[in-house]
Parts: sequence; C-alpha cells; structure tokens
Amino acid sequence: MKNKNISYSISVLLLLIFAVGCSGITKVTDVITNPSARQVYAREFKDNQAVYNDWNAAYESAIGDSLSVPLPYGERGAFNAVEDHVYSYNVQLQEGEVLIAGIDKDSVHQRVFIDIFQKRDKEYQKVESASLNASGLVYSAKTTGIYKVIIQPEMAADTNFFISLNKKPLYDVFPVAGKGNTAIGSFWGMERDGGKRSHEGIDIFAKKGTPVVAVTSGIVNYTGEKGIGGKQVWLRDSDFGSSLYYAHLDSIKATLGAKVSVGDTLGFVGNTGNARFTPAHLHFGIYRNSGAVNPLPFVFKNDIVTIKEFTKSQKGDVLKIKSATANLRLMPDAKAAKLGELKANDVVQLLGESKEWLHVKTALGLSAFVHKSLVGSAK
Repeated sequence: MKNKNISYSISVLLLLIFAVGCSGITKVTDVITNPSARQVYAREFKDNQAVYNDWNAAYESAIGDSLSVPLPYGERGAFNAVEDHVYSYNVQLQEGEVLIAGIDKDSVHQRVFIDIFQKRDKEYQKVESASLNASGLVYSAKTTGIYKVIIQPEMAADTNFFISLNKKPLYDVFPVAGKGNTAIGSFWGMERDGGKRSHEGIDIFAKKGTPVVAVTSGIVNYTGEKGIGGKQVWLRDSDFGSSLYYAHLDSIKATLGAKVSVGDTLGFVGNTGNARFTPAHLHFGIYRNSGAVNPLPFVFKNDIVTIKEFTKSQKGDVLKIKSATANLRLMPDAKAAKLGELKANDVVQLLGESKEWLHVKTALGLSAFVHKSLVGSAK
C-alpha cells in the first residue's frame, strides 16, 4: 500500500508539471517541498554562488551572537549596501506569550529575512521563519526560555529601517470584563494553607457580579459547585487544547457542553468555595496534560513599542569613542554585563539606535551596545 501511494504521488506530480509546462516546474515543486525564504533567495545566485555564500556566512555567524534585549524593544538605523550586517537579538519569552517581530523600511522593494530560534540545551534551533516578502513574523512560545530573533536584509539593501520586537498575551481578552493587569492581586506560586500548597493560578479582584468571560473559543466541559473552587466553570480551549478554570463564581451562566466564543459570559465574579471570607475575585487557572501552568503570561497586557517613539538614525556612520574609555554592554542597560571596553579614538560601525543606546560593531567584529554619550562622529 505504501508503494502504491508513492507511485500515485509521483504520477500526480508529473501530471501537474506537464499541465503547467517547464516554466512551472519550480512552482509545483515548491508547493510540495515548501522551501524557506532563504532557499528561494539562493536561487537568484545560482551563477554566483560565492556571493550568496558570503552573505549566508554572515547569517550563520550571527546565530552565535549573544546580545540580549528587553521586550518591548525598538531600534532605528539604516542598512549598509556595502556591508552584510545581520541583526541578532536574544529575548526571554514565557509559555503563553506571543512574539511579534516587525520591520518598517523606507523602501518596500528591499526584502528582509526574519528567523526565530529557540535555545535548547546549548544550541539554537530554528522554530519559525518569515515568508520571502514579509515585513514581520509572529511566534507563540510553546515553552518558557531564551529565543533569538535574526533579521538580515537582502544583499546591497540601502534603506532606513525600524525594528520592533513586541510581545502580547496568547489570549487578547482579559478573563474579567472591564478589568486588566492592575486587578490581579494574587499570583502563581504564592503559598496557601500555611505553605502546604502553592497557588496554581492568579486571582483577579472585581466587584461581585462582574461578568467573567471566555478568553478563547471552546467547549464548556464542566459547570458546578465543588471543593475549594466553589462555583466553577471549566472551558476546553478549541485551538490549543488547554483547560481553563474559572473559580469562586457567584453564579454560573454557561451550560455544560456549550460552544462559546471569545468574550461570551461564563458566569459572574463571587467568593464561593474557600474564598467566602475574602473579597470577591476570580481564580483563573490553566491546565495542560503536564498539569497546571502559570496563566499570567497568557493574559497579561504588555506595553508596545512604536516607531513614533524614535528619532531618525544616522545612516551607517563610522563613529569614534570620545571618552577615555567606553564599556561595551550585552544589553542596552548600564547595569548589563560588559562584553569589552574601548578607548578614546577607537572606531565602531553604527548598526542602529535604541533611544540612549547605540547598537555597534567593533573593528574586531564584536556586536555590542554602547551609551550614546560616549561616542561622537569620526569625521
């Protein structure tokens, strides 16, 4: 049976190729093999492979860069048509957070390649890539850890840019209507019952009777009153397979087996169960096959960085250290680890600017951050 299936697939492929003609062979093959944007780009250099290899070598080298940035992060700069600069950033993500990597350019015709890696053990493994003409990439973190975003312009790119690295919660709707981050009064892992157990969720405080809503579409697989959770609703997430737990409700509106959409009311904030002597609140939890997970990253709203917050950058300038010494930092932060030190009149290549910090590359090829006050024009 397996051989028949293979033969059938080959026959279908040959028929498709015949139908579209020789010029369509590549397109038909791509539907099956789904090549990456970088692989498609490499075809443009089939007669000049050495040039592509140099460009790709810069990318491979950037995988080993150690620079880290906090989220949200923004950087303005200008691509240098002569240099194969690659922009590499380590970021910390928690399960339940969604990374949004974007790039705005003056020229829409110049392509940029975006890849996301996850650090596993001591190596980085690619987990997502943008399509060939995309200007952004969205990735939902499956596990908590360190991720790397690599952004590389096509060869000879010569345009101003703005890189934005933002994160948002997996669930865009907050579990309690009209409330947000500031209503969270008790967090994951806090001691309960004198240290006999820990808190497997977050508590969101609100007036009794405030609507409790579905943060995702799904099926209600339990409603009722039992145990320390009091009146409760369990919602099975249709997209990600998680079980969402809404507890201490004053009353329940959802019905067992009902299909609900984002924003539908499941019940109302209360203090039933072991919360009867506390102010009214919703206990919100998330459970997977492995057990409870911290729900905070799934619903916590983060600040978003935008291009409006950044002034225009100098275009690929060579800069000179104007202070006696200048510390090179791992992050754009005066308290970040030192990667090295430069002395007066040492020169650096400007890659971009992030508010009071410059993203630079030294004469020895080290990428780092240096404070703007320590650097001046080399002219």
